[in-house]
Amino acid sequence: MYWKYLIAASLLLSFSACKPPKQSQTNKIEVIASSDKQWTGVAVSKESRLFVNYPKWSNDVPISVAEIVDGKAVAFPNQEWNNADDKESFQAVQSVIVDEQNKLWVLDTRNPLFQGVLEGGPKLYVFNLNNNEKEKVYQFPKGVYQANSYFNDVRVDTKNQFAYMTDSGNGALIVLNLQSGESKRVLDHHYSTESEVDHLICDGIKWENSVHSDGIALSPDKQFLYYIALTGHSLYRVPTKTLRSQNLSEEQIAEQVEMVKKIPATDGMMFDKDGNLWLGGLEDNSINVLKSDGNIKKLIKDEIIRWADSFAMDTQGNVFFTTSQIHLPEIQRKQYQVLKLSK
Repeated sequence: MYWKYLIAASLLLSFSACKPPKQSQTNKIEVIASSDKQWTGVAVSKESRLFVNYPKWSNDVPISVAEIVDGKAVAFPNQEWNNADDKESFQAVQSVIVDEQNKLWVLDTRNPLFQGVLEGGPKLYVFNLNNNEKEKVYQFPKGVYQANSYFNDVRVDTKNQFAYMTDSGNGALIVLNLQSGESKRVLDHHYSTESEVDHLICDGIKWENSVHSDGIALSPDKQFLYYIALTGHSLYRVPTKTLRSQNLSEEQIAEQVEMVKKIPATDGMMFDKDGNLWLGGLEDNSINVLKSDGNIKKLIKDEIIRWADSFAMDTQGNVFFTTSQIHLPEIQRKQYQVLKLSK
């Protein structure tokens, strides 16, 4: 979810209303929303409210966070929050998630156009979906974020009151204590958080880039944090108890890192309640699942799946994901979509 070479070419079309739902040729994937503007993150509330975000990869991004209402993208929580020139407003949002307490978390990289992190650093916002108002905002000190950091994705452990993020700009994990507000940077430039290759072959197209820790997922029992570099195939995990500890050195944390398995190149990741890890398949337009028994199953392969970006699941077990078409030249892109894979 971090691609410098796309800045000049991305998001040239005007912001559009979403098209009516339709079926793919396989009749297994439903198009929930479409837009001329590129989106990355997707989140679903317990009431099936659907949220998306638009990354700031060009100057032509009318809004940062939206709720899909009656097939249209509506600025969330209001237009003022989406005016980037305001003091308290979104600047460069990369991901959105809804936690187990039905709160919406918005991760703002505050690194628009990949030109460097703005003064004050990245921000993590919490919105109460009962009234759509900001409940809290977390900020990070210098050192936890670096000049070219790009805080990419986030997972929230409401039980232990911690949040975990990936930094794609400089490979690392970010650990945030939600009670104290204190944060730390771990596995900085560790092999598990750094890019493995300098390109991917996606649907026959060579996408040349080298992007560090990106996809992240929290196991259902909250005992392990899984993560992977965008340009790579090695899935890693580390015990969350290790990350939460205040007494372990960087070397001791690194000793707890475990290589899980070679998997298809993926952007976002998501665990379901049964312990299955949902993955994209960037190289062949697919959706895959790493089953709880350790086997990988290719659920579906379809040309409509143009770079599955982020995942979300509703209370019925239906899976939603965005298609951000990162690998495609602008001229070859179709509308960006939120797709639903029914249970």
